[in-house]
Amino acid sequence: MNAEPKPTMARDDSSPRATAITIPAFSGYMPLSLDQAAERLARYDKVRRVLGEDPAEWTVREVGDGNLNFVYIVTGPEGSVCAKQALPYLRLVGESWPLPLSRAVFEHAALVRQAHDAGTVPAVIVFDPDQALIIMENLSGHVIWRGALINRERHETAAPVLGRFCAETLFRSSDLALAPEVKKREQAGFAGNTALCRISEDLIFTDPYTDHPQNAVTPGMEGAVAAMRADGEWRTAIQEWKWAFLTHAEALLHGDLHTGSVMVSPPGPDERIRVIDPEFAFYGPMGFDLGATLANLWLNAAAQPGWGAGWEDQQAWVLQQPLLFMTAFRARFTELWHEERTGEAMVDRVIGDASDMALRAMLAHIERDALGFAGAKMTRRIVGLAGVADLRTIPDHETRVACETRALRMAEHLIKAAARIKTVDAATTMAQELLHT
Repeated sequence: MNAEPKPTMARDDSSPRATAITIPAFSGYMPLSLDQAAERLARYDKVRRVLGEDPAEWTVREVGDGNLNFVYIVTGPEGSVCAKQALPYLRLVGESWPLPLSRAVFEHAALVRQAHDAGTVPAVIVFDPDQALIIMENLSGHVIWRGALINRERHETAAPVLGRFCAETLFRSSDLALAPEVKKREQAGFAGNTALCRISEDLIFTDPYTDHPQNAVTPGMEGAVAAMRADGEWRTAIQEWKWAFLTHAEALLHGDLHTGSVMVSPPGPDERIRVIDPEFAFYGPMGFDLGATLANLWLNAAAQPGWGAGWEDQQAWVLQQPLLFMTAFRARFTELWHEERTGEAMVDRVIGDASDMALRAMLAHIERDALGFAGAKMTRRIVGLAGVADLRTIPDHETRVACETRALRMAEHLIKAAARIKTVDAATTMAQELLHT
């Protein structure tokens, strides 16, 4: 642990699925520190080419808003980079919650595949697997979308861009597009990301429904939470969604796609949208990434009454974003179905002239799953560890309780009745009724 780390050159990422995911021993791993970051990063030729040759002219600042990792922004006379290094524990909790450094390997592999399949992710400059370190473009001028939504900024392209991103990354990593042997190899590679999957399994589908010490129930919500835990239909339904999460390896997921893992540049015709932080990547049900995005938009809509005058107009705008997101997803998925369906699922030699029928059935299956997983994610953010700032920073306590109560009621409907609700359009109508005071 005390040996000086040796830099590793950036890998050739031109053919992502041709390279196996390999976990190093991390024998020379050393955490970056603020005072040593410039010296350490200067050992990578590609970083010096971006920042400038003299690290004495660089400035380093830590970005401390993540739950898992250390992130540094390094700026030089020629440019800037973002350096993200995994820690051997969960940063949000501390050393009492150990986590494997291998999550950086899975994050890099996901970033490479997402860049290949959809773009819309930060460019990787250097990946040093032995240091669990990803050095990527700094998205200067961008902010986290969650914060922008709380500030009531309106990024008109964010939801459609994310819809297309989901369609491209999910379709192109599935048996719809990949040969079976390639998809199985990919699935096996990401199957090693067990520690991050376990966090999702516990925090989303288990802990909120028990009296777990890491839950964070807002005072005043105890009755609603107790009723949830006493509801056998709810408890059974959430375990059915957990079963789907555990067993339906349909496509490579981002795994933690929400408004906090999306960065946006200032609103307007030239705004840019970038998806970050795919360290939870694994093969799972397509509807999960969609549901996570929907959940966080609905949570923001639920929080709007807590943020003062103008909330009704802003809530109405936010509630249109899930519709735009899902419309873009359906449209792009449909294009890919007709243009890139080269895998062994839904082959034309079998479905023939029933292609459109099969497409409609698959989209309906994905959308139903998205609704159920959205409910699960909403519940987790209201009851469990690491809630959302949209709700938890509402200044008036009674208003916050009212907003969380309405959001939890919507989550209940989504978890129990996704098959009856069927569509985001119908869920939007429900949200307009349930989330309005």
